[in-house]
Amino acid sequence: MLRMTTVIIAVLGLAPMAFAGTDYPLTLTSCGHDVTIDKAPERVVSVGQSTTEILYMLGLANKVAGTALWINPVLPAFAEADSKVERLSDNAPSFESVLATRPELVVTAYEWMIGPQGAVGTREMFDNAGIPSWIMPTECIGKDNSQSMDGARTVLFDAALLYQGIEELAQIFDVAERGEALIADLKARETGAIERAQALDLPDELSGAFWYSSADIEIDPYVAGINGVPGWMLSKLGVTNVVSSEEEWPTVGWETIARADPTFIVAAEMNRRRFPADDIAVKREFLSSDPVTSQMEAVKNDRILTLEAHAMDPSIRAIYGLEALSDALASLGLSE
Repeated sequence: MLRMTTVIIAVLGLAPMAFAGTDYPLTLTSCGHDVTIDKAPERVVSVGQSTTEILYMLGLANKVAGTALWINPVLPAFAEADSKVERLSDNAPSFESVLATRPELVVTAYEWMIGPQGAVGTREMFDNAGIPSWIMPTECIGKDNSQSMDGARTVLFDAALLYQGIEELAQIFDVAERGEALIADLKARETGAIERAQALDLPDELSGAFWYSSADIEIDPYVAGINGVPGWMLSKLGVTNVVSSEEEWPTVGWETIARADPTFIVAAEMNRRRFPADDIAVKREFLSSDPVTSQMEAVKNDRILTLEAHAMDPSIRAIYGLEALSDALASLGLSE
């Protein structure tokens, strides 16, 4: 089973260098929208687990006035800090509940939360309320969100966008040194995971598929498209994604996936129970009992790996997911 490792971010030793403080007012362009920050925010609402955990890792938990939209439990290192932060909703909070916290800034990783058809509100609604809104660059660079909630990635996800987001958040809160330390740690983890996979001498024809969930267990599953975070993981580790769609999470029939016969399947594990297939036990039972999926080599050879769902999103967890997947490949006995 593939699991996330416990992560504890400590202050990293840095070579002596000068970190200039943020020069306010600071103006950034966020998903095509100009955002002006007059001073380091004292109260921020984070709509999404991704941005919330970045804020925690930057040592800014005391600035988080509210959080929402969670898929998995918070990283263990931040459980105590998170317990003191108001959970506005496990899913999309209302615009009114966000405003009630009196935030000086609202941040998110998803344009479908704050955007043209934002479930929480539009950029203009927050502008009219006098509250700057900022979206992670992972959401809008090389990505088209105009046709669906999840959007489509026109180019392969690049972890540089994640690092850019961390750098911008650190700049907004005037903690550039902490941002650089966090980015350095994540880059080292990313490089290490890739090098460990390369050392395995895996076969060239290795392929995989990521199953997020299914609206109903009997219908086509939501699987990872070629350019999303799971596609990025597979490409970094020298594995082919059997799904070629540019959509972030397209639905693809099991017959099609079975014909591609991936070497392994990565199934998402999450606390959310929007659909029955959100439950990892339901996923496993379906794969082993369905007449189509049970005949796949990945199922017959017990190559069903488990990964926390949030690691499949463009978040810090993606780096730890890359590490976990790299380590899991070593346990499958596939080296030539």
